[in-house]
Amino acid sequence: MENTLVKDEQVVCTEASVEPAGSAEPNVEPPRPRFRPFVLAGRIARGVARAAEWLFGLVSLVLGLSMLAALPVVQFLSLGYFLESSARVAQTGRLRDGLIGVRLAARIGGLAAAIWLSLVPAWLVGSYARSAELIDPGGTVDHNWRIGLVVVTAISLFHIAISCARGGRLRYFLWPLGHPFWMMRRLREGGLYSETRDALWAFVVGLRVPYYFRLGLVGFVGTLVWLAVPAILIASTAKFPLLGLAGALILAVIVPFLPFLQVRYAVEGHVSALFSRRAIRDRFRRAPWAFAFSLVVLLVASIPLYLLKIEMIPREAAWLPSLVFVIFLAPARLLTGWAYARSGRRDRPSHWIFRVLGRVAIVASALLYVLVVFLAQYTSWEGAGSLWYDQHAFLLPVPFLNM
Repeated sequence: MENTLVKDEQVVCTEASVEPAGSAEPNVEPPRPRFRPFVLAGRIARGVARAAEWLFGLVSLVLGLSMLAALPVVQFLSLGYFLESSARVAQTGRLRDGLIGVRLAARIGGLAAAIWLSLVPAWLVGSYARSAELIDPGGTVDHNWRIGLVVVTAISLFHIAISCARGGRLRYFLWPLGHPFWMMRRLREGGLYSETRDALWAFVVGLRVPYYFRLGLVGFVGTLVWLAVPAILIASTAKFPLLGLAGALILAVIVPFLPFLQVRYAVEGHVSALFSRRAIRDRFRRAPWAFAFSLVVLLVASIPLYLLKIEMIPREAAWLPSLVFVIFLAPARLLTGWAYARSGRRDRPSHWIFRVLGRVAIVASALLYVLVVFLAQYTSWEGAGSLWYDQHAFLLPVPFLNM
């Protein structure tokens, strides 16, 4: 009996240990990724193209802000952009977030360059027409060139309009032969006018012109309220030297607060934020070195700009000094937002030694800036009256408000 049980148990164990012939999973190696040089080359090309587009957008953005800064009233758009960029950095703490609209600037810059290229034939025909008018006024050649100028100008404007309606890409401007076929197809489909109108309106709304203008205007007026009294006192130095000295001291007290008050206003959106000195003082205690570093960079970057005020600059070249102003002041504005963001990450004030060292650096840079502003009334082409608005570190990034 026992031998039978042992044999049965051995048979069961043997059957359990034997697997069916087709149940074993074969060892299949995963396929090795194939090297595709064309895919890699495509990725590299796309990366280079995006980088080139970003750099072109940055250059277009700087040039656009410089041109806006040279135009009266429109200058507030440039100041509003600076305030918004510093506010973006203050909210996130990343400097790259302050570069707003670089891709959009690349599109606008490319569109402007394409339109300029499209008008080159009309410019050439116009130059020949003017030469013909000087050589044989009222003659046959002059008449023919005038007709040619009208025809070429009409064709150029039609080409620009169709290229913009197709999307404004550079390839549409460089290859106009596809315009007739595109027009015929779109006219058969219908809705060309409504789609073009909606796309243009969406593009204009995306620029946020009213927002930037209001931000710059309110920031300008609020900052001017702080600077009005010391500017008036400094301007009266010739008649009342003691009042000029008092104005310089008042300006030295105001200067350390102004850039951070502007950042606070841009972040919160309330006019009262431009006058909350206590809030800025509390934030300085939490990040004294960041505040001192950003303020020193801002004030030092604005000092060389006073050299451009020694002589009057022609109206046609007014945007060239503003280009220098934008290049100098844009990084400083980003740093003020960065310092504001660092102060918001800490709950406790820094050690008193750091606060004292930060105050020393702030006082030294503020006194240097006030000295330059005080002496600018004797070196500026416009005299002491320009002290109202020639505060490059806080107001418009161009000293020629009345150009």
